[in-house]
Amino acid sequence: MSSILDLEIFVRVADSGSISAAARALELTPAAASIALKRLETRLGIRLLARSTRSMRLTEEGRRYLDSVRIALSALAEGEQALKQHGEGLSGVLQLAAPSDFGRNVLLAWLDDFKREHPNIQLQLLLNDRHADLFRETVDVALRFGVPSDSTLVALPILPAHRRVACASPDYLARHGTPQHPGELNEHSALLYWRNGRPYNTWRFSREDETLEVEVHGDYLSDDGEVARRWALAGHGIAYKAWLDIAEDVRGGRLLTLLDDWHGESVPFNLLCPHRVQVSERVRVLQAFLQTRCAALSR
Repeated sequence: MSSILDLEIFVRVADSGSISAAARALELTPAAASIALKRLETRLGIRLLARSTRSMRLTEEGRRYLDSVRIALSALAEGEQALKQHGEGLSGVLQLAAPSDFGRNVLLAWLDDFKREHPNIQLQLLLNDRHADLFRETVDVALRFGVPSDSTLVALPILPAHRRVACASPDYLARHGTPQHPGELNEHSALLYWRNGRPYNTWRFSREDETLEVEVHGDYLSDDGEVARRWALAGHGIAYKAWLDIAEDVRGGRLLTLLDDWHGESVPFNLLCPHRVQVSERVRVLQAFLQTRCAALSR
């Protein structure tokens, strides 16, 4: 069994690309760090790092092993923290990724309440519509709409089914009219954003046994889902958004939902985690908190 220090040195070297930098961070000599790496490689019988006089990089075996080491060290740290904080409430760092629109306009205020309930938790929030790589980036969990593309991820449900809705501002509808059927969306300006590397311009609607896919068009396209919402608020056209993203705008009268006798595309809303051992007590408490808040907003 490799020592914890040897594993920590390996992770530090992989992250920094330097034995000297890793040694400084762990208050060791470069020679001691180098010996630890050689000891780890000898025990495993594989080369983890390819070294030259000018550079150092992970081998393919090293990249695969690094993911397992990160998980193991995270689990050990979580266990130690749980013992230290038993009876004293939740604490530690919680790293969370979330979609930009939901994150800025809904989640931020919710996290203020979550922090008041658990003041010893340190929050780190990444807002981006690009899906964070949970195996590579410093993120514990990610909030995502839709079915996970990677079946190895652990999905913790927030809402099992959450609908997208077509919406527009009262000003836009007064100027351009209100569509009564999904097919009429072709006569309107659609507010589009990138999804999975392509413009999200096929909107799905269903009613009883009828299902329609409408290919929409418009002059506005962004790589940020929040921008589409802002364009809708400014009266530039019709957006097709997750209900959670626009619920407060609808309740405040800033946006109106359209085609209410049709159902928009239904997708799950999950907290995703790269491995079961990383589903900490902090993550479980956050899941329950978000389930309660989202259920109160859902329609």
